[in-house]
Amino acid sequence: MVHFFRQKQASRQKLPNRILDLLRRIPLICVACLLPLVAGAGPDTGESLDASLQEKVWMIATGNGTNRINLETTIFTPPTKGPYPLVILNHGKDAGNPHSQRRDRFLVISREFIKRGYAVIIPMRKGFSKSSGHYVETKCDMTSNGQMQAEDLVGTLEYLRGQDWADMNRIVIAGQSYGGLTAMAFGTRRFPGVKGLINFSGGLRMRDGCKWQESLVHAFSNYGAKTLVPSLWFYGQNDSHFNPQLATELHNAYVGAGGQAKLISYGNFKNDAHAMVGSSDGVSIWWPETEIFLNGIGLPTTQIALFDQGNQENHSNKIVAPTIVNIDKDIASPVQVAVH
Repeated sequence: MVHFFRQKQASRQKLPNRILDLLRRIPLICVACLLPLVAGAGPDTGESLDASLQEKVWMIATGNGTNRINLETTIFTPPTKGPYPLVILNHGKDAGNPHSQRRDRFLVISREFIKRGYAVIIPMRKGFSKSSGHYVETKCDMTSNGQMQAEDLVGTLEYLRGQDWADMNRIVIAGQSYGGLTAMAFGTRRFPGVKGLINFSGGLRMRDGCKWQESLVHAFSNYGAKTLVPSLWFYGQNDSHFNPQLATELHNAYVGAGGQAKLISYGNFKNDAHAMVGSSDGVSIWWPETEIFLNGIGLPTTQIALFDQGNQENHSNKIVAPTIVNIDKDIASPVQVAVH
């Protein structure tokens, strides 16, 4: 009887402990359930984040209802107090399945802007990497392709509007390759606060025999007729995607339609000028002209922070040049710059 009583007493003492343990676990369970649904929650990237750049990866929700998309977005912020002017960087397109494409970080470009007080935001657009949805393109209609990609930037900027660290009155939209086409298409949206566009080897190349060059020229003409803000362009002599003749045609079409664009034509860069922005050696080509451009649109260029440059050319900062191997293996050729 005494033994039975002691068992009952021990059971009563354990009961509150079990309840307390359950209560302690509930917040953790709830947080685990909710994380995938929160716009600020990051996916498992499988790679370490750069603490010196305060790197974060957020899933930003855009759209509504059946059109709701979560965009895997890299965010870098400077080691100062905001709000910060914004640079929205747009990626290109690798060969193969876009969902297999790795998260772009643009470490070389990002560092140059961050150390001058900018926040850098790099959204992986719909269907790319870990972003939800499916990539869609219209065959050989470059005007439409650029605009479909630009739509994701609208959602990204609308989300940033609710962040107290984001200065929505000082925005630069930039991009490389397909991301450059995206940036130029976005210029037609006349989004409040956007001061300028930067186009690094922008365009989209097709391999199925369509007249993609003509379509690309038409797209840039269309964008130039509808864009009010100035733009800065960089195209190199040995660009494997867009040769100097095509770059000049794109510029002439854009300016001829009323757009404001300064074309920087530079010489051969290593194996392929299309990947110039992925190399620290390219900074001497694009930053001096970018500094002049930013000063001209009233944005800051004074350096406020220093970073260790030793590991900035990281392979995870993959610039689109799928046919080029070891892009930084060769020594850069002397670069001649022509301004148009």
